[in-house]
Amino acid sequence: MKPYVEHANLTVRHLENTIQFLQTAIPEFTVRHQGQQPMYRWCHIGTDETYLALQEVVERDAIDRTPYRDLGINHIGLVVDDVAQVRDRLLRAGYRENDLETSHPWRTRIYFYDRDGIEWEFTQYLSDAPSQRNDYSR
Repeated sequence: MKPYVEHANLTVRHLENTIQFLQTAIPEFTVRHQGQQPMYRWCHIGTDETYLALQEVVERDAIDRTPYRDLGINHIGLVVDDVAQVRDRLLRAGYRENDLETSHPWRTRIYFYDRDGIEWEFTQYLSDAPSQRNDYSR
């Protein structure tokens, strides 16, 4: 078996907001299961093979982390079939795009923020060749 990432676990402010964001971007994602712990709610959302484990934060007034400067997740990268469709759905739903320059001959990438300020990367590969998909020369 070839190893792969099965899931990532994130703590979010409002579970429903993140579920809505992910299902807007990728309608094929389904909630596999939801649960309630004494201090928080959680869910697994994704496909039969991979998923994101979401856990609701114990309520606080402020987020005290700066992405790309402090420890923690900077963004989550998801592969999609059509970046333009994802962009259209997220913009129509009112989500904010990061206008980072991402031009590359073998992949198209976009970055969006969910309502908690978590950045998500969506990548469409334009080649099946690993040498092109994984090209870092540009």
